[in-house]
Amino acid sequence: MDIFDRIYRLHRILRSSRYPVAQRTLQEKLECSRATVNRIIGEMRDYLGAPIAYDRRYNGYAYATTGEHPYELPGLWFNASELYALLATQQLLAQVQPGLLESHLAPLQSRIQQILESKHLSKGEVGRRVRILRSAARRMDGEHFRTVAGALLQRKRVHLHYHGRERDVQTLRDISPQRRTHYRDNWYLDAWDHGKKALRSFSVDRVLKATVQDKLAKDIPDSKLDAHFATAYGIFAGKPKHKAILRFTPERARWVADEVWHPEQAGRFVDSHYELTIPYSDPRELMLDILKYGPDVEVVAPAALRCEVAARLRTAANLYSAETTDASVGARQRQRETKARPTPVN
Repeated sequence: MDIFDRIYRLHRILRSSRYPVAQRTLQEKLECSRATVNRIIGEMRDYLGAPIAYDRRYNGYAYATTGEHPYELPGLWFNASELYALLATQQLLAQVQPGLLESHLAPLQSRIQQILESKHLSKGEVGRRVRILRSAARRMDGEHFRTVAGALLQRKRVHLHYHGRERDVQTLRDISPQRRTHYRDNWYLDAWDHGKKALRSFSVDRVLKATVQDKLAKDIPDSKLDAHFATAYGIFAGKPKHKAILRFTPERARWVADEVWHPEQAGRFVDSHYELTIPYSDPRELMLDILKYGPDVEVVAPAALRCEVAARLRTAANLYSAETTDASVGARQRQRETKARPTPVN
């Protein structure tokens, strides 16, 4: 433990203690001698302005209670583990959305590197040991992301030139940003659409142009945002109108039983199968999640969702029916040819 860690730890000890801390206790917690404890206290008093007072009754040290606010170490102070955690967070963001905030984080990363070097530590292990796999992340314009993010925090309206995937139509929208949502490796913007006079969710990667307006954004209460965006299944908004009951095979249940599909889901084991009940409003995303499990899941209810999933599976099977037929015909033909061949004479 070097001088920086001991200063940091001593500060945490004194801040968290209700009574003066004895000299021997400080020696044990700082893992050093009495002389080193005295030297650290002296340096904190002289160079960091720490109001450390000695209490004869307790034969210990504490921060003086003078002043309106408790004493804090000046500047940015981290111990080694916290620095590594901060670097891991930066690594996470860099890998989740490459290039998104690198220019903004570069000065902080450089400062962290200097602190690590002063402690004879290395940040290289973070890059080597943290591995993040992105799944179905879509390409996004970093400038548009920063524009809407700035407007969101500054509470400004935004004029969007937006291209929706589902209808394949470009529209112009005047919105008041409310929240950013990172969902399944992609960013969405929850906003009040002034033209529609309703809450809408926009995929940030579909923004063609974003212009911040000199108008204050309309604020929507958190309770209303939660009721609209956070109660339905997946990214689709709206209050849940239905409950899907899904029955998974015993093999697949070993995974699904530990997964959270929805905050208000309910699950139970029935005859070694696992039944998962999920509230939903719009079935589109739920259907995609069901279909990826193929024969390992059965939709028990509602009937409409069961019929729609069955229709999708039949359509998928039909894509391979001709190929299957050709393969079986070819196999039968090869069998006939093999039987018709004369037996070789030795």
